Amino acid sequence: MNYKSLTGVRDVLPDEQPYWTTIEKKINEITHLYGYQRVEPPILEETALFIRGVGDTTDIVEKEMYSFIDKGDNYVTMRPEFTAGFMRLYLEHGMHKLPKPVKLYTMGPIFRYEKPQAGRFRQHTQFNVEAIGEQDPALDLEVMSIAWQLYAELGFKGLKFQLNSTGCPVCRPAYIEKLHRYYRQYSETICHDCKRRLERNALRLLDCKKEQCQPVIARAPVISEHLCQECDEHFAALKSYLTLTTRPYEVNHRLVRGLDYYTKTVFEVWAQGIGAQSAMCGGGRYDGLIEQLGGEPTPGIGFGSGIERIIMSMKEQGIAPTPIPSPPVYIAHFGETARNTAIKLTFSLREHQMGAIMSFGSKSIKAMMRHAHRSNARFVLLVGEDEVERNVVAVKDMQSGEQTDVPIDDVFIFLTEHLN
Repeated sequence: MNYKSLTGVRDVLPDEQPYWTTIEKKINEITHLYGYQRVEPPILEETALFIRGVGDTTDIVEKEMYSFIDKGDNYVTMRPEFTAGFMRLYLEHGMHKLPKPVKLYTMGPIFRYEKPQAGRFRQHTQFNVEAIGEQDPALDLEVMSIAWQLYAELGFKGLKFQLNSTGCPVCRPAYIEKLHRYYRQYSETICHDCKRRLERNALRLLDCKKEQCQPVIARAPVISEHLCQECDEHFAALKSYLTLTTRPYEVNHRLVRGLDYYTKTVFEVWAQGIGAQSAMCGGGRYDGLIEQLGGEPTPGIGFGSGIERIIMSMKEQGIAPTPIPSPPVYIAHFGETARNTAIKLTFSLREHQMGAIMSFGSKSIKAMMRHAHRSNARFVLLVGEDEVERNVVAVKDMQSGEQTDVPIDDVFIFLTEHLN
């Protein structure tokens, strides 16, 4: 049988690894600058956590979760997003006792059974940031700035925040009722999904991409015009901070995000020149989520950014990753006695933190030199019976083509001097 990977999942091959290492290194550097600590939530969680946290009317819970009953008769789900798991972790391990805000991040796989498309897979890797315990709009700015700085330092151009406020439990219900009254006028013309959203998740009406719904969305009531005083002041402060830090932003009345737990601030970072899907990440506030999961009322804000999406966008913009250095030394040997010497020499160089590749099998000199070239080795160490008898190694510089006999005991010093 010819086995292939499942639809919507993919292999990450060696030629793409420089992107992954470049991005992860940058993530670790920037989160350290902002004082965020890494955690590793498990892939499997109780299904009820996502139903209660994400919302049973969301597309994720209704259509996309990988859920099953395990051998202990537990109903479990492979995480479709990180935030609910972060909140469970925060409550379970007593992090509410720590100084606020508690600032956390992670990077790992999430799973959603959705239609695969460019930059989106059924298993994809997400960088996630959460700041828990403060409602200060300056914290909104900080979390948003982590995303901004990541993309800016990776080399993206034309960055801009898309920004909106979705209100809170005080002001949102009146807006939802007004949205209902408005949309019921068009119940015969909107798409099938919007008819369902009208009854179950009205804010998502504004996020519809179907052409037939665009004129209706364009005339819909704007939520930022229906905010309570607290939400309005929070939104105004955040916009003033963005202006203060010269971060360009655009208030996008259609931006609502797809999860039930969002309150007040929602945002995305868009970049120019990366095709139709210009959003690099999305996030926002979830001030009622911890309380909903059984904790004390605790505000929070976070975002998620798909690594595959970043890599695809880097390729579209022609942003090259930092190459992963190849071992600079290739050791070619001829004969059994020379093999023993080559093995000792190879392991000695590695113990001294110098990368080295040894030839295996019984290849010809031509094949070994071809392998050394493909491995991007700077030096080839040639070890034959004659070199063993003379206690030397023939060192060939692959850049200059020069070849020099070096005493075996001096090989490490010679290589160090020339590689530096």
